[in-house]
Amino acid sequence: MKSYTVTPTTKVLRGIIEVAGDKSISHRALIFGALATGSTTIQNMLEGEDVLCTAEILKNLGVTVVKIKNSWKVVSPGLEGFQPFKGVHYCGNSGTTLRLMTGFFSGLPFSSTLTGDASLNKRPMGRVIEPLTSLGAKITEDKNEKGRFITVTGGHLHKGNFSLKIPSAQLKTALLLAGLTGNVDIKVKEPLKSRDHSERMLKAFGAKIKVKGLEVLLASNSKLKAQKLIVPGDISSAAFFIVAALINRQEKTTLTLENIGINPTRVGILEVLKKMGAKIQLKNKRLVCGEPVADLVVKPSKLKGVTVSQKLIPSLIDEIPIISVAASVAKGVTKIRGAEELRVKETDRIKALINELPKFGVKVKEYPDGLDIIGLGDSQPTGSPEVVSYGDHRIAMSMAVLASISQNPSKIQNTECVATSFPNFRDLMEKWDFRFGKFNVNFCMEELVESDLI
Repeated sequence: MKSYTVTPTTKVLRGIIEVAGDKSISHRALIFGALATGSTTIQNMLEGEDVLCTAEILKNLGVTVVKIKNSWKVVSPGLEGFQPFKGVHYCGNSGTTLRLMTGFFSGLPFSSTLTGDASLNKRPMGRVIEPLTSLGAKITEDKNEKGRFITVTGGHLHKGNFSLKIPSAQLKTALLLAGLTGNVDIKVKEPLKSRDHSERMLKAFGAKIKVKGLEVLLASNSKLKAQKLIVPGDISSAAFFIVAALINRQEKTTLTLENIGINPTRVGILEVLKKMGAKIQLKNKRLVCGEPVADLVVKPSKLKGVTVSQKLIPSLIDEIPIISVAASVAKGVTKIRGAEELRVKETDRIKALINELPKFGVKVKEYPDGLDIIGLGDSQPTGSPEVVSYGDHRIAMSMAVLASISQNPSKIQNTECVATSFPNFRDLMEKWDFRFGKFNVNFCMEELVESDLI
């Protein structure tokens, strides 16, 4: 296994960076490109393990997915040209791949089997399987000593009208994909607005789709046409650097993050951080392929505790671990509620935060749907010789950011999981070699033997 050892320093942090392409948008660009006639080109696609799992499954079906210089090219054989795959489609650690492709396969007239790694195979699939089954797909789960295997036998679907109990962009997209591959009408209503990347991109691809408030309506016979796409920088990845700059103790620190997606359904983290007192400016706002994009300028800030309400959770669910880091050094108490979805992510993220934040001297209190974090204020985090990531990329990166301003070096165990969403995170944190200077935290990568973990 691998680990990060983070040695804090006191240098000024200044520079300009671009983070990799948005993971959610990258998945969708590949899948919708595979359903479109013609050749789709994708620039700035995230090349993390999760997205590459989606690409590999599409290639198993006969789709051409190839990187040419700095872009990816997707050429589909068409719905009637997809070929059954004799093996098992591997989703790795990607819940997005598993859920979206289950919807995708629900409309295809053959059987497909999907599995993932040990962590993914523990994550619940019932709320995806149940509505897809109601459309007419046959979906079974088989659990044995080798893992969990989900077999989807699709085709012969009928139209569906769904009112979701929990806002979920992945479930919504799985249902829309079933409508596309099964050629049926789909109507989805959510209790709160979830990420709308699918709706925006489907409009760009020419689908017959309408959005009315919390309702999305997809008409049958929605033919997609190939597009040239540019994926904006992932705000979920940018969040680690935003918070790293906010909590940096040097007044002259200034960090600019360029070309970051600021989709209204994704910027809950910016809203929360600004309520906490964060100095964040959005400059050069523009639209790129239907997605709003801006450059973010971030400076160190005196943060205060806030309440993160259930209403905001859909727009920042993935950012709660790094928001918890900001809360850890804020003055006062930060209360997070309505976030029970964190219990079924790559790990139980609420439990992970409850276990790991105290290692830095932070007091916390656990609730079924969230936690309270009593910020350190002007006190400095202590650091810890052994921080556990639980195989969760966002926990690993969040703890690395908190370690960057701690009193003592910290070792974060089991960091290979970071490659699923942010393959060059360590390089950026270690080298942070911009036009104006270098990042000041000393990261080193180590190979651990099994005895190191006992």
